[in-house]
Amino acid sequence: MGADHSHGTVQGAPRRRLLIAFAITGSVFVIEVVGSVITGSLALLIDAAHMLTDVIGLGLAVTAAHLMNRAPTDRHTWGLRRAEVLGALTQAALLLGVGLFALVEGIRRLFEPPEISSGALLFFGVVGLVANIASLLVLLSGRKKNLNMRAAFLEVLNDALGSVGVIASAIAITAFGWYQADAVAGILIALLIIPRTLILLRTAGSVLLESTPPGLNLQDVRRHLLELPHVIAVHDLHASQVSTDLPTLTAHVVVDDGLNGEESAQLLRSLQVCVSDHFPVIIEHSTFQIEPQSHFGEHRTHA
Repeated sequence: MGADHSHGTVQGAPRRRLLIAFAITGSVFVIEVVGSVITGSLALLIDAAHMLTDVIGLGLAVTAAHLMNRAPTDRHTWGLRRAEVLGALTQAALLLGVGLFALVEGIRRLFEPPEISSGALLFFGVVGLVANIASLLVLLSGRKKNLNMRAAFLEVLNDALGSVGVIASAIAITAFGWYQADAVAGILIALLIIPRTLILLRTAGSVLLESTPPGLNLQDVRRHLLELPHVIAVHDLHASQVSTDLPTLTAHVVVDDGLNGEESAQLLRSLQVCVSDHFPVIIEHSTFQIEPQSHFGEHRTHA
């Protein structure tokens, strides 16, 4: 006997917000590419490359948000909810590449700083910062909805920090003639990007490897299930995530012999309530296989 809750499409995936951020970021990317050619700035070039990853990343995020709303089918029984994780993983990989390039190139330019037009650099830095702030405001309210939105927000936030670095280097060059400021800004941008992308990669990888959802202790779950009436043992207990907002749990529950239909139904409801109400991670999709003690004993004998 088991329970398999129904599941629909993800509710209200903020595709419109992602599309607005995508349009803003795409426009600024073109502006910053022109600016990096005019000024010769590494910080601005890195920010433009970062913007390119954002354009690609936000495009992936829009696509993932669309796919996440697809209804389940016989072939894709959970729908395409995992598109969230794949999109975030790709965005994180792009960001990591930009961060590593910025770090290496920044170190090289510390020793060979080119001359840079600080006035033009400041102008393009301000343009980028204003656009990034606009995108951040668009994405702010939806950043905690899922990993896909978190990745998109993180990309734009890193861009905003990059624009601040561009502005700071332009001011340092103007005030002190210190052309290494551009390389220092590029290195700082890289140091801001890399740790965040590693965290995002680890989170996405954890979902793909079907790790136990963060905050859920399976020993506590087992202990709580064993406290229910008629439950003798719990085995094959598994918990994972289809997507960051869809944790699942399955278990085989050994019970007293002789339970009638009404008692079994009541126990099944108790098991479902147990995992959905008593733990930090709310699990709405749980499947339990109830086994009489005699069947469990036979299974162990023949195993």
